[in-house]
Amino acid sequence: MSKFLVQATYTADGLRGLQKDKASGRREAVTKAVKSLDGQVEALYGAFGEHDVVMIVDLPDAASAAAMSITASASGFVRTRVTPLMTVEEMDRALAKSPTFRPPGG
Repeated sequence: MSKFLVQATYTADGLRGLQKDKASGRREAVTKAVKSLDGQVEALYGAFGEHDVVMIVDLPDAASAAAMSITASASGFVRTRVTPLMTVEEMDRALAKSPTFRPPGG
């Protein structure tokens, strides 16, 4: 399983739907959607500012995360931003690699 940070921002219609469904209703719907992709919700928080919802989800792969993001955003009620998360061990493995790279103009 891979972890993803999902940040969501409701549209005006989405906020009206949230008022009707309540946050607990949205949590239930999101949990069901994640489970349908063989994943699980690790944490889900309401927020204010740039994003209305912040969650950490475990999903099998990036394609599953993309499918969830595309489906949610295509509804027109929410816009999502998905960030893959890495463990410290995964970061150490990345740092141990030495790819050959030439910077632009170098």
